[in-house]
Amino acid sequence: MEFTAKDVKALRDSSGAGMMDCKKALTENDGDMEAAKKWLREKGLAASAKRGDRDATQGVVALTVAGNVGAIVELKCETDFTAGSDLFKGEAEALVALVAEKGVDAVAERTDQFEELQVTLKENISIGAVERIEGGAGSEIGSYQHVQGGRGVNGVLVEVEGGSAELAHDLAVHVAFARPKYLAKDDVPAEVVAAERDTLETITRNEGKPEQAIEKIVDGRIQGFFKDVVLLEQPYAKDDKQSVQQFIGSAAVKAFAQVEIG
Repeated sequence: MEFTAKDVKALRDSSGAGMMDCKKALTENDGDMEAAKKWLREKGLAASAKRGDRDATQGVVALTVAGNVGAIVELKCETDFTAGSDLFKGEAEALVALVAEKGVDAVAERTDQFEELQVTLKENISIGAVERIEGGAGSEIGSYQHVQGGRGVNGVLVEVEGGSAELAHDLAVHVAFARPKYLAKDDVPAEVVAAERDTLETITRNEGKPEQAIEKIVDGRIQGFFKDVVLLEQPYAKDDKQSVQQFIGSAAVKAFAQVEIG
């Protein structure tokens, strides 16, 4: 029985196996779709139907800096055993190199290799966060990658203008452990600030503070909120007596990105 490219695609979609394996399965079974599915299962090549529903909470964070371009790719899987495998880490490195060279959308160029990886490793594997920073003239790209169990689990990029490479690296280390969500106060969405203010006002009232003092207390606590989530407002990790803004002096942080497993 003959089969077409459409049949190969249908088998690929239903089994989760790679394209070449699906073609071989149909060839070995004279184009019989059900027999081909059974053949793939028996050979251990069919992906579990429920694989996509399983939690991919492990993985690796790959990071690279090439000239004035930095990139981070999170490749997610189910187990730390798979995350630590050379095959898995190799795919993450290939993806991050591609992103650095061509941009975040370039990950689509490795669709076939990625699908083959899922079949080979027999886990729910997915691409998580993808970040890329291209520095402007006069900028330094600093980076930091926290490695655990032989694999990257926390990657940071920071673009600094008017500062040294050492400063950019120091800020990347700070970001890795302080985990800011925003660069500057103005970057915090108004609705986020409003929601936090409402929450703080409720907390303050529940503490029994005098009505006339509530607004002032909430204003102070909002500043504490900014110190938690805004990079430039955070106490600098190596000297918490000064803020990051004070630490960098005349330099400027233009952008940062952090990707962390889990």
